[in-house]
Amino acid sequence: MPAKRVRKLISQNRSVTPEQIRERLLFHLKYTRCKDWRTATEFDKMMSFSMAIRELAVDRMIATQRAYVDRDVKRVYYISMEYLLGRLLENNVAALGVYEASRQALKDLDIDLEQLMALEEDAGLGNGGLGRLAACFLDSLASLEYPAYGYGLRYEHGMFRQDFENGWQRERPDDWLKYGYPWEMVRPEYAVPVKVYGKLEWVPKVGGGKRPVWKDWQMLEGVPYDIPVIGFGVNTVNVLRLWSSRATEAFRLDVFNQGEYVKAVEEKNWAETITKVLYPSDFTYAGKELRLIQEYFMVTCTIQDVIRRYRRNHSTWSAFAEKNAIQLNDTHPALAVAELMRYFMDETTMTWENAWELTSRTFGYTNHTLLPEALERWPVPLMERVLPRHLQIIYDINEKFLSRIRLAYPGDEERVSRMSMIQEGEDRQVRMANLAMVGSHSINGVSALHTELLKDTVVPDFADMMPERFNNKTNGITHRRWLLISNPGLAQLITSKIGDGWIHDAEELKKLEPLAEDKAFCRTFMKVKEENKVRLANLVRDVTGEWINPESMFDVQIKRLHEYKRQLLNAMHIMTLYYRLKDNPGLDIVPRTFLFGAKAAPSYHMAKLIIKLINALGRAVNNDPDIRDRLKVVFIPDYNVSMAEVIIPAADLSEQISTAGKEASGTGNMKLSINGALTIGTWDGANIEIAEEVGLDNIFIFGHKAHEVADIQKSGSYDPWSYYNGNQELRRVIDAIRTNPFTPGEGPIFTDIYKHLMEHGDVFCHLADYEAYMDAQDKVAQAYRNKDEWARMAVLNVARMSKFSSDRTIHEYASDIWGIKAETIVDPVTETEEILKD
Repeated sequence: MPAKRVRKLISQNRSVTPEQIRERLLFHLKYTRCKDWRTATEFDKMMSFSMAIRELAVDRMIATQRAYVDRDVKRVYYISMEYLLGRLLENNVAALGVYEASRQALKDLDIDLEQLMALEEDAGLGNGGLGRLAACFLDSLASLEYPAYGYGLRYEHGMFRQDFENGWQRERPDDWLKYGYPWEMVRPEYAVPVKVYGKLEWVPKVGGGKRPVWKDWQMLEGVPYDIPVIGFGVNTVNVLRLWSSRATEAFRLDVFNQGEYVKAVEEKNWAETITKVLYPSDFTYAGKELRLIQEYFMVTCTIQDVIRRYRRNHSTWSAFAEKNAIQLNDTHPALAVAELMRYFMDETTMTWENAWELTSRTFGYTNHTLLPEALERWPVPLMERVLPRHLQIIYDINEKFLSRIRLAYPGDEERVSRMSMIQEGEDRQVRMANLAMVGSHSINGVSALHTELLKDTVVPDFADMMPERFNNKTNGITHRRWLLISNPGLAQLITSKIGDGWIHDAEELKKLEPLAEDKAFCRTFMKVKEENKVRLANLVRDVTGEWINPESMFDVQIKRLHEYKRQLLNAMHIMTLYYRLKDNPGLDIVPRTFLFGAKAAPSYHMAKLIIKLINALGRAVNNDPDIRDRLKVVFIPDYNVSMAEVIIPAADLSEQISTAGKEASGTGNMKLSINGALTIGTWDGANIEIAEEVGLDNIFIFGHKAHEVADIQKSGSYDPWSYYNGNQELRRVIDAIRTNPFTPGEGPIFTDIYKHLMEHGDVFCHLADYEAYMDAQDKVAQAYRNKDEWARMAVLNVARMSKFSSDRTIHEYASDIWGIKAETIVDPVTETEEILKD
């Protein structure tokens, strides 16, 4: 079903005409792009159209910000290192309700709207689920009319572009700003100073004693760039503010005139490095230093901006926590706690007690991981060199906190050591998660299981001492982006049956439940799925040159490449099916296309080796005449948000097979399920809550549970060889990984994977879960053969996914943590008309 056919169901803004859009497009083509129609490229037209659409948001954005100031509302500030925005043009056209006007305006200019929107580059300011979650939250905050700002970094180079060379991942720079970005607005008037390095000196203070003074620092500037976040079908337009680094003095003319041309721009080059790259490698000391400065740069710019905004309406600090809520999206922004304390202590006359009371009431902390290595730690000598004042403040916070622990648990010095913000020993480290937890009034996990494991296994001492701070906020996705816009055919079918109320209230999707028993509806539902599969097949052919059969089951695993997410287990299943067919070429199996999309961190050797293994396996399977296209394996390069918007609506089976107890939540599982894919997954993260919602009869759950995995690992009794020797199919798969029959000319290149599985303890329990996974996959195949039953289950998945809208999540954050209220923004056009009447 062509995408443009569904746009009529999106409520239209009748005050905007095709003529107005056409006029503004032509205006920007001439006066912004400096082109006439004859010389303009398709890119010029896309940029000009984007600017015309942005104009429609500007009045609302100004009205929104003015209302927040005039009403002196409490605002939430969401700080995240990542925002995986994807393309914004289509989303903004839909949110503003100007799809039909835009389509007609462009048709009059002989331009196809869909093709024009496809020219936009993804803004790759994130790595995976963390960044996409932040983008979904901003969408819901604006659509629900909450006063909110997003804060992050304007990386010059986002997540790398990925391609494959002989099956190996190769990384290329993501130069997303190369030709400009139409949605951003630079705000140099709000640039802020940023100090790093230097030393502390203790100087006498009035009344006796000494106080620390930060001296000999180096200074750079943070320049804000604003991106409008347009609420869907409302007048609210919030702001995502991204900080870019620059030198305070870009060019030393005196040095240049002495002939030292390189030295003359050294400061400029150093300063601009700070926001050059998303997540620079921290395997070297210099890389660690850059990562630390990056995180501090983000939080100090943000804190200064929050304070500036607060001071516009307030001459005292007493209402600071009543007017500001700051949410830390994982541990990356944890330095914000120390930075706000630094400001209160160094820039005001506030006492420590008052400063700490305001700080701890202002911050909330979201934990996103159960992996100890993901809880950031910074070497003390590094922080002492880069941020000497902040290290001292952390010492002071820690000293007072440890005193509280000793009062509450006298004599328990082991507990004191575990809860300290400083990890002692030869390699002293600052524990950023501990700082975030101590400095926040709320600590939340992102799924029910994750929150319980966080309290029970990751930070049990904190949960014991301050249980009132811990709460769960299960993640969600914006169903407007991931169903309405990404799957227009299904959106139109849903609206034709239950109306369009679901667009603003996901609970309305429950009205689809009775239709799961309507065979005619289910056939139409699967017809939409088939059309989406054809669309994806065309994309795969264009990108990879590989033909895939839309009539086969599309078995999809799309997520960041990490061992705990177990793309390797998926590959082991493919090998098993492959060898079954090699042994019995006449075997009747359900034809499957296995689709992977994932990027591995450039320095993550094992993840990159798994990508190579999957590509090698695909080469063998796809070119084997015995297989006869009954199996296909395709690893789609450079997976991103725009790619996901095509893959997800076409998926039949969603692979959510992480080792139980390792995935905090997952949101890909939600996006796939709400688009009618059935899930095969472990009892992990949000899979559990999805199973509870859709029903265990409509999901395929397998494998060891989190407590069973923990017991295996604690007991030390896990023996991969017992599984190897006890299962012939598994043994053949492991032997194949060791010997590499898939690309024999390259030799046994997957030895490291074999060693991780068989010699290094199989940390993520691939062998322990293998047999249960194979059994579950056999059940999937059996279910898929019954087309009517599969369709019924798929419809029920869509109907029962309303809990996983990010609207629900944001409502819970707003009421339980932030204490903010929705603020209705008056249409600025209507408001102007009323003023003129008066």
